[in-house]
Amino acid sequence: MGVLLEPVRTLFSEKIPVIYLDDGVASATVVAMTSYIPTIGMEVHAELHTKTKMFCASKNDPDEVRPNVNICPVCLAHPGVLPVINEEAVRHVLRVGLAIGAQLADYTEFDRKNYFYPDLPKGYQLSQYEYPLVSGGTLAGVRITRIHLEEDTASSMHDDATGATLIDYNRSGVPLMELVSEPVIHSAAQAGTFARELQLLLRYLGASEANMEQGQMRVEANVSVAPEGGPLGTKVEIKNLNSFRAMERAVAYEIERQTQVLESGGTVRQETRGWDEGKQETFAQRVKEGSADYRYFPDPDLPSLRLSEVASYDAEHLRKTLPELPWQRRGRYTAMGLRAEDADLYVRDARLGSFFDTVTAHWGSAGDKVSLASNYIANDLANLARISDNRDSELENILPISADHFIKIIDMVFEKKISSRSAKDLLAMCIAEDRDPEDLAREKGLFQVSGEAELGAVVEAIIEANPLVVSEYKAGKESVLQFLVGQGMKASKGSADPAKLAQILRERLA
Repeated sequence: MGVLLEPVRTLFSEKIPVIYLDDGVASATVVAMTSYIPTIGMEVHAELHTKTKMFCASKNDPDEVRPNVNICPVCLAHPGVLPVINEEAVRHVLRVGLAIGAQLADYTEFDRKNYFYPDLPKGYQLSQYEYPLVSGGTLAGVRITRIHLEEDTASSMHDDATGATLIDYNRSGVPLMELVSEPVIHSAAQAGTFARELQLLLRYLGASEANMEQGQMRVEANVSVAPEGGPLGTKVEIKNLNSFRAMERAVAYEIERQTQVLESGGTVRQETRGWDEGKQETFAQRVKEGSADYRYFPDPDLPSLRLSEVASYDAEHLRKTLPELPWQRRGRYTAMGLRAEDADLYVRDARLGSFFDTVTAHWGSAGDKVSLASNYIANDLANLARISDNRDSELENILPISADHFIKIIDMVFEKKISSRSAKDLLAMCIAEDRDPEDLAREKGLFQVSGEAELGAVVEAIIEANPLVVSEYKAGKESVLQFLVGQGMKASKGSADPAKLAQILRERLA
């Protein structure tokens, strides 16, 4: 055997070519290489939408910009104060559990999670450890381990000029839901789909706005890479992910980084890493703690709960309060014959989805008019609405056309009173002027002309003006008929019925 020159390595490949030099003659052989499988588990925190904080009566207001105004002795951890459990926050978590088909706890308690951090006034965080509110369930095909309640920390603000750190306690004690998934995700794209579906669910249930840019929803990914068929690898936690896109990029980067470490014979360290958006890479922050480091123990100031003894926590009662869930709504739309991308648009955009439901209720749940209406809503109206939003922020929560006016436009298109091109123009006019579409169509001359006498005159003029094209058609070149139809539409300023125009042209040229 000669001298090993250089292996050509490829991430996730099962085999690599290895080149040998033996007495000046190169030869190649194929050596089996380990295939690495990524495994990802998700931890998601979401601030819950409640009137007050988790354990006190201070206001829960994420829009408050003045620091340290929504505070009290309880959330500031003054000596001798007693916390009280927020019933509304517990109800939110139980409804999330019901929505994903999970097991609701009968017995639960709150624990002290002990660690020191400047924005943690108590020196511990009130959370749940051994007895979470929710266990199991599935979301977007991903199995859930648990969902529990805890309180949020304060906010730290760093002054680069002076090096000082200021603390705003408005967020301290805000109800925080934590969802932990099983390590069953195997790609960055799947992790993104899961996180987006969770955000949708929280919004549909009214549990949280879950705005990642504002910190109302924080996603952490535990990523490990291991040889195929072997035990799970060492997990690395990625924190400080403030958008779905950043999360997907961070996970993809970490999969590649860990694979390269293992390929080179190294060992992956269990640690917490952050994401540098500028460099598009993760970076080490600290060694990851284990649960023993937090020294959990039941909080002596809070009572344990028997949920079955509280009428407002009854599972059947809560189940009746659930709205149509995102995946149920998506299924309803696809059953109506909508394209998958349009159905998903209506699920994610509350304005367009509600508008579509209102419009289609006028005709019933299926049929050609429903498909036609969806085409105009998902394309033309969606684009026009975005333009209106940019022009007038007061229109952000409503569509800039009434359902009645939109229905009239679709009826006119379906009955061939106006062309598709005219419908697009009419839609824009109705948004700009807020007038009855039939009046506007009449005033602007948008109604289609389909009468034999009216179109006959147009056809005669086209034939007279295009003798060469007419000769080509009569010689058997039928494709030029579309040119003549186009000339007729131009001459009629789009008001001619193109099908009728083509029919009359064929008859006259026969």
